[in-house]
Amino acid sequence: MMTDQTSPDLDLALGFTIPARHARGRIVRLGPVLERILSAHAYPAPIEALLADALTLTALIGSTLKDAGGQLTLQAQTDNGIVSLLVCDYRGGELRGYVQYDAGRLADAPVDPSLFALFGSGYLAITFDQATTGERYQGIVPLDGDSIADAAANYFVQSEQIPTLIRLGRAASGRVTGGLFLQHLPEGEEGRERLHVRQDHPEWEHVALLGQTMGADELTDAALPLETLVWRLFNEEPEVRTLTAQPIVRGCRCSPDYIAQVLGKFPVEEQREMADEAGVITVDCAFCAQKFPIMIEDRCES
Repeated sequence: MMTDQTSPDLDLALGFTIPARHARGRIVRLGPVLERILSAHAYPAPIEALLADALTLTALIGSTLKDAGGQLTLQAQTDNGIVSLLVCDYRGGELRGYVQYDAGRLADAPVDPSLFALFGSGYLAITFDQATTGERYQGIVPLDGDSIADAAANYFVQSEQIPTLIRLGRAASGRVTGGLFLQHLPEGEEGRERLHVRQDHPEWEHVALLGQTMGADELTDAALPLETLVWRLFNEEPEVRTLTAQPIVRGCRCSPDYIAQVLGKFPVEEQREMADEAGVITVDCAFCAQKFPIMIEDRCES
């Protein structure tokens, strides 16, 4: 057990495999990073809780990317719900996200609205961008289930045919979250049935049952090392291999130089139309809620 309370297990993703069960997993706990992202916006409690879950889910799935420069984007969208758009992404340990919602409709909703109340007939898109090969893979599924974690698990079952268990938890404060991600991997060995075509394989049933015992209190207890949680779940297995823990940071890529570079791609006349009387284009970053005033006068002189 950890005894140094000044170094809690926060803002980390820990990967592990269970060779005998043909399973892999990730366990994530967010703290200061989550605080920084949520504090940038004055979200009402239901929207903040939704984004906290989505960020944890994004870190869980994104940390499985083998391509160090690859990116995982999670997007939930609808045309008829309180929430019109939710976007989170993860790249190289950098995490960010934001939500667009109708404040008026939210005020008329229940105190603790369901996923359907927030999105209506929405959908979840999960996109993997591989930096090395330049390939992009996207899967889209309906936002079914009681939570965004349920919808994501359905994505892996429907789009990739991989049995998947996802558990998310939030501390009472809402500013510490944890998540567990388990998958049963196909063997593909000659003469043996590929596991991903069966959801009731005994090996997967065993792993899933153990994973379902993980509670929110354990997932969010910063004094409880992530490796200890893995050991608690699978201590009866002959071998559990843990990977090096990956640190997670808040990662907004906006900067005055980057935004000026993007604006510079627009024709001069369009830049002038976007600018105010002082020759300034003010760009709002939805992710970090910062405003970037960019002076265009010098760059637009003919």
